[in-house]
Amino acid sequence: MTGITYAARGLTAAVLSLVAVTAWAQAVPIAQQPFEPTSGQAGKDVVWVPTPQATVDKMLDLAKVTASDVIIDLGSGNGITVITAARRGATAMGVEFNPDMVALARGLAREAGVADKATFVEADLFEVDLSKATVITLFLLPEINERLRPKLLDLKPGTRVSSNSFDMGDWEPDAKETSEPCSSWCTALSWIVPAKVAGNWQVGPDTLTLTQQYQRVAGSLGSTPISAGRLTGDAIAFTAGGRVYEGRVAGDRMTGEGWSATRSR
Repeated sequence: MTGITYAARGLTAAVLSLVAVTAWAQAVPIAQQPFEPTSGQAGKDVVWVPTPQATVDKMLDLAKVTASDVIIDLGSGNGITVITAARRGATAMGVEFNPDMVALARGLAREAGVADKATFVEADLFEVDLSKATVITLFLLPEINERLRPKLLDLKPGTRVSSNSFDMGDWEPDAKETSEPCSSWCTALSWIVPAKVAGNWQVGPDTLTLTQQYQRVAGSLGSTPISAGRLTGDAIAFTAGGRVYEGRVAGDRMTGEGWSATRSR
């Protein structure tokens, strides 16, 4: 009997111990594995595909990024573009819908020692305020770029936009280059947001009538057709009657060497 009693007591203790361990295991969650993104994983608007470092560098080169720039990267993923811009001294912010990607990018920015310059927000890229940016970077599909295009064109003239591989529909890029070495997603395209000049302007006694297709300008000065009309941000240039006009656009005024224009109301 004594042996059986001791055995029963041992069995009871073992059961109680198992119950205690089970309760502890249920109360203490198993440590999660670190998040690792995979190429092609689903996102809100596009799947995520990593941008090669060579292409990031080319995008920032085409946008002529300096330490004085404020960069917003739309769909920032693992943060490579933001972190690279911050390493150049720029102030950079990534906009990303996936909270796991945001957390990953923040950690990588800390590891790179640029967390003071590289920040990330969890947000919808269509809703974020872009007004403070001097440079916008993106790696999105053409249809997403075109949805964003009106918002980009409303930014301050001279704001630069740089894209990995995909265009802006009929808004032709101001520059396009292929990065090397690179095996995929190797093309960088860039645009400079043009001033809005379509309409009538008074140039001395003459009326300057302009039509505008993004950075391209056409029209006439008085009865003389203009040619080679182009905008580079707020800088305008065109030729009329054998004279080259170059100047700057500031709201309702254009000013150049030996000429000026005021927008007609």
